[in-house]
Amino acid sequence: MSISLYDLSVPTFLQIVRAMSGYLERAASHFAALGVDPDTIVNARLIDDMAPFHFQIEAAWHHAVWGVEALQTGAFTPPALVGPVPFAGLQAMIANAETALEAVSPDAVNACAGKRLDLQIGPRRLAFTSETFILSFSLPNFHFHAVTAYDILRVRGVPIGKRDYEGRLRTRPA
Repeated sequence: MSISLYDLSVPTFLQIVRAMSGYLERAASHFAALGVDPDTIVNARLIDDMAPFHFQIEAAWHHAVWGVEALQTGAFTPPALVGPVPFAGLQAMIANAETALEAVSPDAVNACAGKRLDLQIGPRRLAFTSETFILSFSLPNFHFHAVTAYDILRVRGVPIGKRDYEGRLRTRPA
């Protein structure tokens, strides 16, 4: 069985982006039930030297949407970080990510297979192919930020579990 570049990327990003939407909604409901403004979580951190919740959501959005765009353009160029925004704005980012990913065609992504993609991070230049960029840079970063956002919610008492993080699995028909 062969697997395409599209199959490796877009459905995987969508699975977790949709799960993020779900656990953000659960968090909003949880905070509302407690009479807590969900905006109080925006600057929450797991530990002082880690980036805050809003950054985790924004970085996950960037790695999903601009990771796929990088396959097509050859450059990873997400927009500048917007910084702290209200909780509803973070939910909107994830909704926008889902919409953007749903609009990506399999043919457009698969046409990028084997393409060179270079990334400049400060003085370091990282030379990738489309496949190695997605598998060794974009997906790991995306999952790191998505799970860190999940962890911040969990540590603040939001009743979510592993299945909330996994989202809807892409199982085969029985």
